[in-house]
Amino acid sequence: MTKKLKVLYISYDGMTDSLGQSQVIPYLKYLSAKNIEIHILSAEKRENFDKAKDEIAELLISIGISWHPVYYTKKPAVISTIKDILKIKKKSAILHKKYNFDIVHCRSYISAFSGVYLKKKFHVKFLFDMRGFYPDERVDGDLWPQSNQVYKLVYRYFKNKEKSFIATADHIISLTYTAKEIIHKKFDYSDSFISVIPCCADLEHFDFHKISKSVLSELRNNTGISETDFVLSYLGSIGTWYMIDEMIMFFKMLKKHKQNAKFLIITKDNPEIIYNSAAKIIVSTDDIIIKAANRSLVPDLISLSHVSIFFIKPVFSKKASSPTKLAELLGMGIPVICNSNVGDIDKFVPEFNLGFLIDQFNERNYEKVVLQIDELVKFDSEKLRTVAEEHFSVNKGADEYYSVYKNLGIK
Repeated sequence: MTKKLKVLYISYDGMTDSLGQSQVIPYLKYLSAKNIEIHILSAEKRENFDKAKDEIAELLISIGISWHPVYYTKKPAVISTIKDILKIKKKSAILHKKYNFDIVHCRSYISAFSGVYLKKKFHVKFLFDMRGFYPDERVDGDLWPQSNQVYKLVYRYFKNKEKSFIATADHIISLTYTAKEIIHKKFDYSDSFISVIPCCADLEHFDFHKISKSVLSELRNNTGISETDFVLSYLGSIGTWYMIDEMIMFFKMLKKHKQNAKFLIITKDNPEIIYNSAAKIIVSTDDIIIKAANRSLVPDLISLSHVSIFFIKPVFSKKASSPTKLAELLGMGIPVICNSNVGDIDKFVPEFNLGFLIDQFNERNYEKVVLQIDELVKFDSEKLRTVAEEHFSVNKGADEYYSVYKNLGIK
Protein backbone atom coordinates (compact mmCIF):
# COMPACT_ATOMS: atom_id res chain seq x y z
CA MET A 1 0.00 0.00 0.00
CA THR A 2 1.33 3.44 -0.94
CA LYS A 3 2.31 5.53 2.06
CA LYS A 4 0.21 8.65 2.43
CA LEU A 5 2.46 11.67 2.04
CA LYS A 6 2.13 14.31 4.75
CA VAL A 7 2.64 17.92 3.70
CA LEU A 8 2.64 21.09 5.79
CA TYR A 9 1.72 24.04 3.57
CA ILE A 10 2.77 27.34 5.17
CA SER A 11 1.33 30.56 3.79
CA TYR A 12 1.74 34.13 5.01
CA ASP A 13 -1.35 34.88 2.95
CA GLY A 14 -4.55 34.01 4.75
CA MET A 15 -7.07 31.47 3.56
CA THR A 16 -9.79 33.99 4.43
CA ASP A 17 -8.12 36.47 2.02
CA SER A 18 -9.23 36.47 -1.61
CA LEU A 19 -5.72 35.43 -2.66
CA GLY A 20 -5.80 32.35 -0.43
CA GLN A 21 -9.16 31.36 -1.87
CA SER A 22 -8.08 31.80 -5.49
CA GLN A 23 -4.38 30.86 -5.43
CA VAL A 24 -3.99 28.31 -2.62
CA ILE A 25 -7.14 26.35 -1.83
CA PRO A 26 -7.98 25.26 -5.43
CA TYR A 27 -4.52 23.67 -5.83
CA LEU A 28 -4.58 22.00 -2.44
CA LYS A 29 -8.09 20.67 -3.05
CA TYR A 30 -6.74 18.84 -6.11
CA LEU A 31 -3.67 17.56 -4.24
CA SER A 32 -5.71 16.41 -1.24
CA ALA A 33 -7.59 14.07 -3.58
CA LYS A 34 -4.25 12.48 -4.61
CA ASN A 35 -3.64 10.47 -1.44
CA ILE A 36 -1.82 13.39 0.22
CA GLU A 37 -2.50 14.51 3.78
CA ILE A 38 -2.36 18.30 3.72
CA HIS A 39 -2.16 20.67 6.65
CA ILE A 40 -2.32 24.44 6.12
CA LEU A 41 -0.60 26.84 8.50
CA SER A 42 -1.64 30.37 7.51
CA ALA A 43 -1.46 33.90 8.90
CA GLU A 44 -4.96 35.36 8.99
CA LYS A 45 -5.93 39.02 9.16
CA ARG A 46 -8.38 39.37 12.05
CA GLU A 47 -11.08 41.24 10.13
CA ASN A 48 -11.16 38.75 7.25
CA PHE A 49 -10.85 35.80 9.62
CA ASP A 50 -13.81 36.89 11.74
CA LYS A 51 -15.96 37.28 8.62
CA ALA A 52 -15.07 34.08 6.77
CA LYS A 53 -13.51 31.61 9.23
CA ASP A 54 -16.57 29.34 9.48
CA GLU A 55 -17.10 29.22 5.72
CA ILE A 56 -13.42 28.46 4.99
CA ALA A 57 -13.16 25.92 7.83
CA GLU A 58 -16.20 24.08 6.50
CA LEU A 59 -14.80 24.11 2.95
CA LEU A 60 -11.41 22.77 4.02
CA ILE A 61 -12.96 20.02 6.14
CA SER A 62 -15.10 18.99 3.17
CA ILE A 63 -12.00 18.46 1.01
CA GLY A 64 -10.00 16.68 3.69
CA ILE A 65 -7.56 19.46 4.59
CA SER A 66 -6.56 20.35 8.16
CA TRP A 67 -6.26 24.07 8.87
CA HIS A 68 -4.11 25.62 11.58
CA PRO A 69 -4.57 29.42 11.42
CA VAL A 70 -2.58 31.98 13.41
CA TYR A 71 -3.20 35.71 13.51
CA TYR A 72 -1.27 38.04 11.20
CA THR A 73 0.43 40.91 13.05
CA LYS A 74 -0.07 44.23 11.29
CA LYS A 75 1.94 46.75 13.32
CA PRO A 76 4.55 48.02 14.04
CA ALA A 77 6.47 47.67 10.78
CA VAL A 78 9.39 45.20 10.74
CA ILE A 79 8.80 44.15 14.36
CA SER A 80 5.40 42.72 13.43
CA THR A 81 7.02 40.61 10.70
CA ILE A 82 9.65 39.31 13.12
CA LYS A 83 6.89 38.36 15.56
CA ASP A 84 5.05 36.48 12.80
CA ILE A 85 8.20 34.64 11.67
CA LEU A 86 8.78 33.41 15.23
CA LYS A 87 5.10 32.60 15.75
CA ILE A 88 4.87 30.55 12.55
CA LYS A 89 8.18 28.78 13.22
CA LYS A 90 7.03 27.76 16.72
CA LYS A 91 3.66 26.57 15.43
CA SER A 92 5.26 24.60 12.57
CA ALA A 93 7.51 22.75 15.03
CA ILE A 94 4.55 21.87 17.26
CA LEU A 95 2.61 20.59 14.26
CA HIS A 96 5.54 18.55 12.95
CA LYS A 97 6.03 16.82 16.30
CA LYS A 98 2.37 15.86 16.21
CA TYR A 99 2.00 14.85 12.54
CA ASN A 100 5.55 14.04 11.35
CA PHE A 101 5.49 15.77 7.94
CA ASP A 102 7.43 14.56 4.90
CA ILE A 103 7.48 17.92 3.11
CA VAL A 104 7.12 21.52 4.19
CA HIS A 105 5.80 23.60 1.28
CA CYS A 106 6.58 27.28 1.97
CA ARG A 107 4.75 29.99 0.08
CA SER A 108 7.13 32.95 -0.19
CA TYR A 109 9.92 34.20 2.07
CA ILE A 110 8.28 34.69 5.48
CA SER A 111 7.13 31.06 5.44
CA ALA A 112 10.57 29.91 4.26
CA PHE A 113 12.13 30.69 7.66
CA SER A 114 10.09 27.77 9.02
CA GLY A 115 11.02 25.61 6.03
CA VAL A 116 14.74 26.01 6.70
CA TYR A 117 14.17 25.35 10.41
CA LEU A 118 12.15 22.16 9.86
CA LYS A 119 14.68 20.84 7.38
CA LYS A 120 17.71 21.46 9.59
CA LYS A 121 16.05 20.38 12.84
CA PHE A 122 13.87 17.48 11.68
CA HIS A 123 15.15 16.67 8.15
CA VAL A 124 11.80 17.54 6.52
CA LYS A 125 12.05 18.11 2.75
CA PHE A 126 11.85 21.85 2.06
CA LEU A 127 9.95 23.12 -1.00
CA PHE A 128 10.58 26.84 -1.52
CA ASP A 129 7.65 28.30 -3.48
CA MET A 130 9.26 31.71 -4.10
CA ARG A 131 6.32 33.60 -5.67
CA GLY A 132 8.76 36.41 -6.57
CA PHE A 133 11.81 38.29 -5.36
CA TYR A 134 10.26 39.47 -2.10
CA PRO A 135 12.99 41.88 -0.85
CA ASP A 136 13.18 43.57 -4.25
CA GLU A 137 9.39 43.80 -4.41
CA ARG A 138 9.38 45.69 -1.11
CA VAL A 139 11.99 48.13 -2.43
CA ASP A 140 10.48 48.52 -5.90
CA GLY A 141 7.06 49.12 -4.34
CA ASP A 142 8.49 51.87 -2.08
CA LEU A 143 7.54 49.82 0.98
CA TRP A 144 11.17 49.61 2.11
CA PRO A 145 12.62 52.99 1.03
CA GLN A 146 16.39 52.66 0.87
CA SER A 147 16.84 56.22 2.06
CA ASN A 148 15.79 54.83 5.46
CA GLN A 149 18.72 53.09 7.18
CA VAL A 150 16.46 50.59 8.98
CA TYR A 151 14.85 49.45 5.74
CA LYS A 152 18.26 49.35 4.11
CA LEU A 153 19.42 46.86 6.73
CA VAL A 154 16.18 44.89 6.45
CA TYR A 155 16.63 44.63 2.69
CA ARG A 156 20.21 43.36 3.05
CA TYR A 157 19.10 40.87 5.69
CA PHE A 158 16.40 39.41 3.45
CA LYS A 159 18.71 39.27 0.43
CA ASN A 160 21.13 37.20 2.51
CA LYS A 161 18.26 35.00 3.66
CA GLU A 162 17.20 34.62 0.02
CA LYS A 163 20.58 32.98 -0.68
CA SER A 164 20.06 30.70 2.31
CA PHE A 165 16.55 29.70 1.25
CA ILE A 166 17.71 28.89 -2.28
CA ALA A 167 20.79 26.99 -1.09
CA THR A 168 18.82 24.98 1.50
CA ALA A 169 15.71 24.15 -0.55
CA ASP A 170 15.25 20.63 -1.89
CA HIS A 171 13.25 22.13 -4.74
CA ILE A 172 12.25 25.64 -5.89
CA ILE A 173 9.06 26.83 -7.56
CA SER A 174 9.32 29.95 -9.73
CA LEU A 175 6.36 31.75 -11.27
CA THR A 176 8.29 32.62 -14.43
CA TYR A 177 10.95 31.29 -16.76
CA THR A 178 12.57 34.72 -16.60
CA ALA A 179 13.05 34.41 -12.83
CA LYS A 180 14.25 30.82 -13.19
CA GLU A 181 17.00 32.02 -15.51
CA ILE A 182 18.00 34.75 -13.04
CA ILE A 183 18.22 32.19 -10.20
CA HIS A 184 20.16 29.80 -12.39
CA LYS A 185 22.73 32.43 -13.38
CA LYS A 186 23.02 34.31 -10.09
CA PHE A 187 23.07 31.36 -7.71
CA ASP A 188 24.40 28.66 -10.03
CA TYR A 189 21.41 26.53 -9.07
CA SER A 190 20.71 23.51 -11.24
CA ASP A 191 17.77 23.85 -13.63
CA SER A 192 16.53 20.41 -12.61
CA PHE A 193 15.71 21.70 -9.12
CA ILE A 194 13.59 24.64 -10.31
CA SER A 195 10.06 24.17 -11.64
CA VAL A 196 8.10 26.96 -13.32
CA ILE A 197 4.42 27.07 -12.35
CA PRO A 198 2.73 30.37 -13.30
CA CYS A 199 -0.26 31.81 -11.48
CA CYS A 200 -3.23 29.82 -12.73
CA ALA A 201 -6.99 30.25 -12.66
CA ASP A 202 -9.90 28.01 -11.82
CA LEU A 203 -11.25 27.65 -15.34
CA GLU A 204 -14.41 25.99 -14.08
CA HIS A 205 -15.19 29.35 -12.52
CA PHE A 206 -13.73 31.61 -15.24
CA ASP A 207 -15.62 30.20 -18.22
CA PHE A 208 -17.43 32.43 -20.70
CA HIS A 209 -19.62 29.51 -21.76
CA LYS A 210 -21.44 29.79 -18.43
CA ILE A 211 -22.52 33.40 -18.91
CA SER A 212 -26.15 33.69 -20.00
CA LYS A 213 -27.69 36.46 -22.08
CA SER A 214 -30.08 37.26 -19.24
CA VAL A 215 -27.16 37.80 -16.83
CA LEU A 216 -25.45 40.10 -19.34
CA SER A 217 -28.67 42.06 -19.85
CA GLU A 218 -29.12 42.52 -16.10
CA LEU A 219 -25.50 43.60 -15.65
CA ARG A 220 -25.81 46.14 -18.45
CA ASN A 221 -28.83 47.62 -16.73
CA ASN A 222 -26.98 47.76 -13.42
CA THR A 223 -23.82 49.31 -14.85
CA GLY A 224 -25.28 51.59 -17.48
CA ILE A 225 -23.28 49.86 -20.20
CA SER A 226 -25.21 49.46 -23.44
CA GLU A 227 -24.77 46.78 -26.10
CA THR A 228 -23.32 49.39 -28.45
CA ASP A 229 -20.61 50.52 -26.00
CA PHE A 230 -17.02 49.43 -26.53
CA VAL A 231 -15.84 48.22 -23.13
CA LEU A 232 -12.24 48.28 -21.95
CA SER A 233 -11.89 46.57 -18.57
CA TYR A 234 -9.40 46.37 -15.76
CA LEU A 235 -9.52 43.66 -13.10
CA GLY A 236 -7.82 43.80 -9.71
CA SER A 237 -6.21 46.05 -7.16
CA ILE A 238 -5.06 49.61 -7.78
CA GLY A 239 -1.75 51.08 -6.68
CA THR A 240 1.80 49.88 -5.83
CA TRP A 241 2.36 47.85 -9.00
CA TYR A 242 -0.63 48.68 -11.16
CA MET A 243 -0.29 51.90 -13.13
CA ILE A 244 -3.74 53.47 -13.01
CA ASP A 245 -2.61 56.84 -14.42
CA GLU A 246 -1.13 55.20 -17.50
CA MET A 247 -4.19 52.99 -17.99
CA ILE A 248 -6.51 55.98 -17.82
CA MET A 249 -4.25 57.83 -20.26
CA PHE A 250 -4.64 54.88 -22.62
CA PHE A 251 -8.41 55.04 -22.16
CA LYS A 252 -8.33 58.75 -22.97
CA MET A 253 -6.68 57.91 -26.29
CA LEU A 254 -9.23 55.15 -26.87
CA LYS A 255 -12.09 57.57 -26.18
CA LYS A 256 -10.63 60.01 -28.70
CA HIS A 257 -11.03 57.38 -31.44
CA LYS A 258 -14.09 55.56 -30.07
CA GLN A 259 -16.70 57.88 -28.63
CA ASN A 260 -18.72 54.88 -27.41
CA ALA A 261 -15.86 53.62 -25.22
CA LYS A 262 -16.40 52.87 -21.52
CA PHE A 263 -13.80 51.86 -18.94
CA LEU A 264 -15.07 49.16 -16.56
CA ILE A 265 -12.81 48.83 -13.51
CA ILE A 266 -13.48 45.81 -11.30
CA THR A 267 -11.79 46.45 -7.96
CA LYS A 268 -12.44 46.55 -4.23
CA ASP A 269 -10.00 49.42 -3.77
CA ASN A 270 -10.99 52.99 -2.95
CA PRO A 271 -12.73 54.51 -6.03
CA GLU A 272 -11.36 57.95 -5.10
CA ILE A 273 -7.92 56.85 -6.29
CA ILE A 274 -9.38 56.27 -9.75
CA TYR A 275 -11.51 59.42 -9.77
CA ASN A 276 -8.53 61.54 -8.72
CA SER A 277 -6.46 60.06 -11.52
CA ALA A 278 -9.25 60.69 -14.05
CA ALA A 279 -9.56 64.31 -12.91
CA LYS A 280 -5.81 64.84 -13.26
CA ILE A 281 -5.77 63.35 -16.78
CA ILE A 282 -9.04 65.10 -17.72
CA VAL A 283 -11.21 62.08 -18.40
CA SER A 284 -14.91 62.22 -17.61
CA THR A 285 -15.89 59.92 -14.75
CA ASP A 286 -19.18 59.38 -16.60
CA ASP A 287 -17.23 57.04 -18.86
CA ILE A 288 -15.61 55.11 -15.99
CA ILE A 289 -17.65 52.43 -14.23
CA ILE A 290 -16.17 51.10 -10.99
CA LYS A 291 -17.55 47.88 -9.54
CA ALA A 292 -16.50 46.07 -6.39
CA ALA A 293 -17.31 42.39 -6.76
CA ASN A 294 -16.89 39.22 -4.79
CA ARG A 295 -15.30 36.26 -6.52
CA SER A 296 -18.61 34.77 -7.68
CA LEU A 297 -19.57 37.90 -9.66
CA VAL A 298 -16.18 38.64 -11.26
CA PRO A 299 -16.61 36.38 -14.35
CA ASP A 300 -19.98 37.98 -15.08
CA LEU A 301 -18.49 41.47 -15.01
CA ILE A 302 -15.47 40.47 -17.09
CA SER A 303 -17.83 39.16 -19.75
CA LEU A 304 -19.06 42.71 -20.41
CA SER A 305 -15.67 43.70 -21.82
CA HIS A 306 -14.31 43.50 -25.35
CA VAL A 307 -10.69 43.77 -24.25
CA SER A 308 -8.91 44.07 -20.90
CA ILE A 309 -5.88 46.12 -19.94
CA PHE A 310 -3.21 45.89 -17.26
CA PHE A 311 -0.07 47.97 -16.95
CA ILE A 312 2.43 46.82 -14.31
CA LYS A 313 5.56 48.70 -13.22
CA PRO A 314 8.37 47.16 -15.30
CA VAL A 315 10.84 46.94 -12.41
CA PHE A 316 13.34 44.17 -11.60
CA SER A 317 11.18 42.37 -9.05
CA LYS A 318 8.33 42.05 -11.56
CA LYS A 319 10.50 39.75 -13.70
CA ALA A 320 9.30 37.10 -11.27
CA SER A 321 5.66 38.16 -11.50
CA SER A 322 2.88 36.13 -13.10
CA PRO A 323 -0.39 38.11 -13.17
CA THR A 324 -3.30 35.88 -12.15
CA LYS A 325 -5.62 38.20 -14.05
CA LEU A 326 -4.08 37.03 -17.34
CA ALA A 327 -5.21 33.45 -16.72
CA GLU A 328 -8.66 34.59 -15.60
CA LEU A 329 -9.17 36.84 -18.62
CA LEU A 330 -8.07 34.15 -21.07
CA GLY A 331 -10.47 31.71 -19.43
CA MET A 332 -13.21 34.25 -20.23
CA GLY A 333 -11.98 34.53 -23.83
CA ILE A 334 -10.93 38.18 -23.44
CA PRO A 335 -7.81 39.47 -25.28
CA VAL A 336 -5.40 41.73 -23.40
CA ILE A 337 -3.41 44.94 -23.73
CA CYS A 338 -0.41 44.93 -21.39
CA ASN A 339 3.16 46.15 -21.10
CA SER A 340 6.44 44.37 -21.69
CA ASN A 341 9.25 43.61 -19.20
CA VAL A 342 6.98 41.87 -16.70
CA GLY A 343 7.53 38.18 -15.99
CA ASP A 344 6.95 36.04 -19.07
CA ILE A 345 4.47 38.45 -20.66
CA ASP A 346 6.92 39.16 -23.49
CA LYS A 347 7.01 35.44 -24.24
CA PHE A 348 3.34 34.49 -23.89
CA VAL A 349 1.49 37.42 -25.50
CA PRO A 350 3.17 37.32 -28.94
CA GLU A 351 3.77 33.55 -28.98
CA PHE A 352 0.11 32.70 -28.35
CA ASN A 353 -1.38 35.83 -29.92
CA LEU A 354 -3.15 36.99 -26.76
CA GLY A 355 -3.38 40.69 -27.61
CA PHE A 356 -1.04 43.70 -27.81
CA LEU A 357 2.14 44.59 -25.95
CA ILE A 358 3.18 48.17 -25.18
CA ASP A 359 6.88 48.74 -24.54
CA GLN A 360 6.73 52.45 -23.67
CA PHE A 361 4.05 54.46 -21.90
CA ASN A 362 3.39 57.35 -24.28
CA GLU A 363 0.65 58.66 -26.54
CA ARG A 364 2.34 57.40 -29.70
CA ASN A 365 2.29 53.80 -28.49
CA TYR A 366 -1.23 54.12 -27.11
CA GLU A 367 -2.56 55.44 -30.40
CA LYS A 368 -0.77 52.71 -32.34
CA VAL A 369 -2.66 50.07 -30.35
CA VAL A 370 -5.96 52.00 -30.36
CA LEU A 371 -5.91 52.16 -34.17
CA GLN A 372 -5.69 48.35 -34.23
CA ILE A 373 -8.02 47.66 -31.34
CA ASP A 374 -10.90 46.45 -33.50
CA GLU A 375 -8.67 43.52 -34.45
CA LEU A 376 -8.82 42.36 -30.84
CA VAL A 377 -12.59 42.14 -30.96
CA LYS A 378 -12.18 39.62 -33.78
CA PHE A 379 -10.00 37.33 -31.64
CA ASP A 380 -11.36 33.81 -31.25
CA SER A 381 -12.52 33.40 -27.65
CA GLU A 382 -12.26 29.63 -27.89
CA LYS A 383 -8.60 29.85 -28.92
CA LEU A 384 -7.81 32.19 -26.04
CA ARG A 385 -9.50 29.82 -23.62
CA THR A 386 -7.56 26.88 -25.08
CA VAL A 387 -4.31 28.72 -24.27
CA ALA A 388 -5.56 29.14 -20.69
CA GLU A 389 -6.43 25.44 -20.46
CA GLU A 390 -3.06 24.34 -21.78
CA HIS A 391 -0.88 26.72 -19.75
CA PHE A 392 -2.77 28.47 -16.95
CA SER A 393 -5.37 26.12 -15.49
CA VAL A 394 -5.38 25.22 -11.80
CA ASN A 395 -5.50 21.53 -12.72
CA LYS A 396 -2.35 21.82 -14.82
CA GLY A 397 -0.62 23.79 -12.07
CA ALA A 398 -1.67 21.24 -9.47
CA ASP A 399 -0.35 18.42 -11.68
CA GLU A 400 3.02 20.18 -11.68
CA TYR A 401 2.95 20.49 -7.89
CA TYR A 402 2.03 16.82 -7.61
CA SER A 403 5.05 15.87 -9.73
CA VAL A 404 7.29 17.89 -7.42
CA TYR A 405 5.77 16.27 -4.34
CA LYS A 406 6.22 12.85 -5.92
CA ASN A 407 9.89 13.48 -6.68
CA LEU A 408 10.47 14.77 -3.16
CA GLY A 409 8.71 12.10 -1.18
CA ILE A 410 6.22 9.72 -2.74
CA LYS A 411 7.59 6.19 -2.92
